[in-house]
Amino acid sequence: MNNQRACRWSRRKFLGGLALVGTAGFLGLQPKMVAAQPPPETTKIRLIKIAGICIAPQYVAEELLRGEGFTEVQYVETVAGIRGARALASGEAHITLSFAAPFIIRADAGDPITMLAGAHVGCFELFGTDRVQTIRDLKGKTVAVQELGSSQHVFLTSIAAYVGLDPSRDINWVIHPSPEAVQLLAEGKIDAYLGFAPEPQELRARKIGHVLLNSSVDRPWSQYFCCVVAGNRKFVQKYPVATKRALRAILKATDVCALEPDRAAQFLVDKDYVKRYDYALQTMKEVPYNKWREYNPEDTVRFYSLRLQEAGMIKSGPQKIIAQGTDWRFLNELRKEMKE
Repeated sequence: MNNQRACRWSRRKFLGGLALVGTAGFLGLQPKMVAAQPPPETTKIRLIKIAGICIAPQYVAEELLRGEGFTEVQYVETVAGIRGARALASGEAHITLSFAAPFIIRADAGDPITMLAGAHVGCFELFGTDRVQTIRDLKGKTVAVQELGSSQHVFLTSIAAYVGLDPSRDINWVIHPSPEAVQLLAEGKIDAYLGFAPEPQELRARKIGHVLLNSSVDRPWSQYFCCVVAGNRKFVQKYPVATKRALRAILKATDVCALEPDRAAQFLVDKDYVKRYDYALQTMKEVPYNKWREYNPEDTVRFYSLRLQEAGMIKSGPQKIIAQGTDWRFLNELRKEMKE
């Protein structure tokens, strides 16, 4: 049963809540400081929309982006992973929040992607049947993903390589849309499935499989960002003020998800990003959205670069990826401005 609240949280109430939060210093940045800064060089911005809601901050950021001076805020629908990273590199999207590893893969390939900040820690959970009790048990087993190059595929490839498996040879990858994969796991026709919110919430509710790995709490994955904010390099270089303002809106929204999970969850339901309020609320409470000030995003890029090298998915070393594919200037400025 859908456990939505009887009283829906309207857009006006949501914006009012954000305004109240802002004036109370809840998000750390004073309105006068924002007003004193130059306006964005462009008033148009495009972000990416995917099926998962772990990247809720960039949806919650929609009205905050308007408050930063963007009059046209658009969301480009795609699949999380390599395809989404390519959409960013091509300029189809300007800035987005997504899993770090696909950005690293495309940066290694020479795509114009610039990682700007970390957003939140793990949102992936690996579910298996009774035939799979450890990650190493995936050898010779069948695992479903949305597509090769999807965030699911890239993350599980990193995990498999980390424990000494050869992901391309040891795992039988099959392609299925998420609803089909969930059903196949329930029927025991596949051995494992890596889900991201709200899929883990559904799998646990339906008692399908058991959790082999939860990247929010299991080391080493929980020690690094899962999703980071990245921008199209040309956009970042041409529109530095717009980039900083967009990043500020997303980081503010990340704080909202951490500190007001019920309101963020209701917003996601009202905007039809997810159907069930209970799953959305679980996600807001379970995903660590409160780490962007604490964790070092460069450590994340270094960690996943090494994992992807082990898996044979990139050729460049971490330092080259960091030098060519990151720019922490805006984050460093915002950390000072948005002090708690």
